[in-house]
Amino acid sequence: MKHIRASFFISLFFLFGESALFANETKGGFSKEEIGFNFFRAPSIGGEYRYEQFSIHAGYYPTNFESGVTTQFYKLGVGYWFLPSELSSDAYHPSSFYTYLSYGRGINRDYENKDTLMYELGYRWMVWRGLSFRFGAIGLFAEGESAKLNPTPSIGYSIFF
Repeated sequence: MKHIRASFFISLFFLFGESALFANETKGGFSKEEIGFNFFRAPSIGGEYRYEQFSIHAGYYPTNFESGVTTQFYKLGVGYWFLPSELSSDAYHPSSFYTYLSYGRGINRDYENKDTLMYELGYRWMVWRGLSFRFGAIGLFAEGESAKLNPTPSIGYSIFF
């Protein structure tokens, strides 16, 4: 339980405290709104909506704590985007860092019907137009289970407006 509390306070810092620390870095780099479709783990296989620097997502999250053994979750969360940068001349939108705090509900294995708290930190590289790759890590916390840390690669496509 103390892992859940600690990750909660760390997430609050990144979700709300970071905007004051890096407020001058964004310079209007983000579009006003975005609808994204994620085809792999980060933040989940599903949909995402971003308004300015805040976002929400919902979907299915598979992960492997052991080689060849997939543990599955339903996942819902909120995120914050920061430090936009232009890494590709063919991308119309900036690449950036993101952080997510999510609720997960286990579907199978040791996590079946268990509530989880997930904290994710990563970087989204805008490759071409709306196509992006994500690279990150997620901490997963559930009562009665040891804390887990896993990579969260992803590919996705976004529509900006």
